[in-house]
Amino acid sequence: MVVDQNFRKVKNLAFFLFLFLFNITVSLAESLSFKKIINLDNPWGSSFINNEKLLITEKSGKIKLINLNSKKISEINHNLNYLEHGQGGLMDILFKNNYVYISYTENRGNWKTSTSIAKAKFDKKKLEFYNIFQAEPPIDSGYHFGSRIVIKDNYLFASVGERNKGMIAQDPSKHPGSIIRILTNGKIPKDNPKFEGKSDWLPEIYQIGIRNPQGLTLSPFDRKIYMSNHGARGGDWFGEVKKGENYGWKILGWGGTNYSGLPIGPKWKPGFTKAIHYWTPSIATSAISIYKGKEFNEWNGHALITSLKDQSLRKLNFEDLSKVKEEIIFKNKIGRIRDIQVHPSNGKIYFLGQDGLWLMENI
Repeated sequence: MVVDQNFRKVKNLAFFLFLFLFNITVSLAESLSFKKIINLDNPWGSSFINNEKLLITEKSGKIKLINLNSKKISEINHNLNYLEHGQGGLMDILFKNNYVYISYTENRGNWKTSTSIAKAKFDKKKLEFYNIFQAEPPIDSGYHFGSRIVIKDNYLFASVGERNKGMIAQDPSKHPGSIIRILTNGKIPKDNPKFEGKSDWLPEIYQIGIRNPQGLTLSPFDRKIYMSNHGARGGDWFGEVKKGENYGWKILGWGGTNYSGLPIGPKWKPGFTKAIHYWTPSIATSAISIYKGKEFNEWNGHALITSLKDQSLRKLNFEDLSKVKEEIIFKNKIGRIRDIQVHPSNGKIYFLGQDGLWLMENI
């Protein structure tokens, strides 16, 4: 009888704890305002030029300049030799020091493509791009291009997907499935892994063993670069970019399985980079940001993770790596989320949904 009573007490306590946590999530979502700023066609990447202007790519091949105050949209012509194929097209875009950097699916002929990075002097009428990186070899596949760009000091980091080729991510003589690091002029840093003991690695490769890395960001706090990776059937993760290391795809499955249901490999094992946080089942992670701003100042230093299939924004407090705290900020508000940008001045948050640009702010 005593055991019965104790069980009921524990059960009731668990129920009330669930209600408490549920109410916190609901009340937080209800304190947020969502506004659709403009309509777009399958946007992919975005970058602030200043406090009122934003560059945006559409996967189908358009580059647009958005004035957030007037809502004016200008299309910028460009000379990129791109191919919209499957998951590929125009991807990430980054404005820095009056230059525009872009990752895109380059048409290499006969349906072969590569994740390529190009650079152009900013011009609001036409962008004359030239390549500073091409992933080799070109591959006939419409899957897993990556790809995000980050600039830290004079170094450009970019994520390159493994093009649905699995173990190619373990071959450092090929770019797919890696993080690459070059100088912003396209030259190769002399302290990349190839020149520090990994002679079989291509000179641009900084880290290997990655599947489909659609999030990459520079933390304004610790100046480290963090990434998110879209797993298979489960096995999404958030982790740190680490020089010369290996995240293990497709030896590791990170907790997920193949789409057939067959196992891939262990979640992690010694000798491989361990992610900070994993999601199983998959939420289809996309872009990430380490928040710094005024609008949500209690989030400063936390990671914001957007998702496609799950249509959610997740917040991770990873100050203590042994006790990472995850919170769902919202779900099913704006559809699939491709990109996230924090306003450089006021800290309000802008998202690229499947059909437009959205603003999230406190009510």
